[in-house]
Amino acid sequence: MAEPRAPVHVVGFAGYSGSGKTTLVEQLVGHLRIAGKTVSVIKHAHHQFDIDHPGKDSWRHRKAGAHEVLVASSHLVALQRESLEPIEHTVPELLPMLQPVDWVLVEGFKDAQIPKIEVWRPSAGKPVRYPTDPLIVAIATDEPNQLPLPTAATLLDINRSDAVADWLLSNESRFALAHEQTR
Repeated sequence: MAEPRAPVHVVGFAGYSGSGKTTLVEQLVGHLRIAGKTVSVIKHAHHQFDIDHPGKDSWRHRKAGAHEVLVASSHLVALQRESLEPIEHTVPELLPMLQPVDWVLVEGFKDAQIPKIEVWRPSAGKPVRYPTDPLIVAIATDEPNQLPLPTAATLLDINRSDAVADWLLSNESRFALAHEQTR
């Protein structure tokens, strides 16, 4: 009988552009790897992004009408799937595309139904999300005294990514999904 696999831990990072989400996620990947964890990232992108470059073989195949183009080398695999109609993918749809890991950091899916850390800087001039999103369990900020409303969410220093990683690891049960929920 196969041994049950450890759960995957999934946490979202929500915040407006310019708040520091990407920098924080990048630093957290490094801290979690140093802690011996495997990590993947799901990143929400703008509607017109493209990872392919005109003239490259994969671009030519896609432009010729291929529904999917899978490019593989000894160090990298990239799957591109083009939809004729816009499709807003959900985190539960995307999780099964990943190989099993210890942590999945989800950046930018602000309405995802997963526990999230709000990344907020008052200097960005954008409103907070935590009063209307019960799935925000922590707020990473550089100015906790500037939060407009009281919160029961944990306050984290956005400039201390090591402390944010430690908090994630010491609260990992809050972020656990059984692998069956990701397949």
